[in-house]
Amino acid sequence: VQLVESGGGSVQAGGSLRLACVNSGNKYSTNAMIMGWFRQAPGKKREGVAVIARDGDTAYADSVKGRFTISKDNAKNTLYLQMNSLKPEDTAMYYCAATLLPIRAGGCARLRELYFGSWGQGTQVTVSS
Repeated sequence: VQLVESGGGSVQAGGSLRLACVNSGNKYSTNAMIMGWFRQAPGKKREGVAVIARDGDTAYADSVKGRFTISKDNAKNTLYLQMNSLKPEDTAMYYCAATLLPIRAGGCARLRELYFGSWGQGTQVTVSS
């Protein structure tokens, strides 16, 4: 599994960005994976943002609920994160993550780094006030 993120950038508060994560590995499709987005702001621990299961079930951190949408296009082997109504506190490096293993937890409990074995290199999102 090889994950490559794109779509980060600088935007003013209230704006939108769409992040993409392409699974460039040839062996496994996104259809076979549980995938998620995490973020890490300077001086802070990495935190889970959103997760999408193989069946399309999703869960979000409370801080982004109603503003961010996670989705995937299995035909394109790509994961997305649509981010609307961005706030300065959303500024962080955003990482795509994936696992082929089952996660024995539900809802937001799946948003833990230890469940995910494959990671992208990250894409920077900066939101100015």
